[in-house]
Amino acid sequence: MVATSTHWQFLGLVIGCVGWILTMVTAGQNEWRIWYVEDVSNVASGTAWVGVWRACFYSHTLPDFEFCRSIGITDPFIPLEIPVSQVMVMVTVILGLTGNMVGAYAVRNIYFGEKTSNIIRLLFTGAGVLYVLTGASCLMPLIWNMTSILTNQTITFPPEFHLPPAPTTQKVGVAIWIGISASILLFFSGILFLCYSYPTEASRPATQPTSGDKHLEHGTAMFMSKLENGNEVSSRARDNIVFQAEEDL
Repeated sequence: MVATSTHWQFLGLVIGCVGWILTMVTAGQNEWRIWYVEDVSNVASGTAWVGVWRACFYSHTLPDFEFCRSIGITDPFIPLEIPVSQVMVMVTVILGLTGNMVGAYAVRNIYFGEKTSNIIRLLFTGAGVLYVLTGASCLMPLIWNMTSILTNQTITFPPEFHLPPAPTTQKVGVAIWIGISASILLFFSGILFLCYSYPTEASRPATQPTSGDKHLEHGTAMFMSKLENGNEVSSRARDNIVFQAEEDL
């Protein structure tokens, strides 16, 4: 009964794991911002990819390899949303990992019945809260960077990046859409865990028989015993009468 009540939470655990993996994909992607530039003397394709950790493009020198420069959290030229995003994506990964561990432990205890109902409720609530926090911490930097892109905010890169101070146009990269999808999955997973309700029948303790019940059972047993004895005596009497009649004949 208890195990069959956790099918939705098991699905939530799977969805949460997928969402957490997508957050790591988002963190490692360069395509947060896609810059289109007119000056192709350095940027061979006219397209550059700006992430939260590095900026990359294909150059004329090595057309088959990306030329990348790392972006540090203390670099003075980056806008505020980039260092905040660097911190938030790491927080997101840690929160998601913790949520997966708590969620897996909660589901395991349901199937193996190793904890009491109060502890199981606490585990499911904790996992749900962690998943919701993971989704929120992932979504915040995504929305912030998307707003900067849609308002065409620029980044004044130093000369070693070989990028112009402003693109001709820019658009939202695939990494942000992956991150938004991850946030939706994590929110959904968190809601499934928070909606868990421990079955009433499983948490209700077994009732102990009262003294009245014991007396009633004892009396019923004695009555049935006497009834069986009476039936046995009656059967023997009938057998004796038949036997006596046969002897008289």
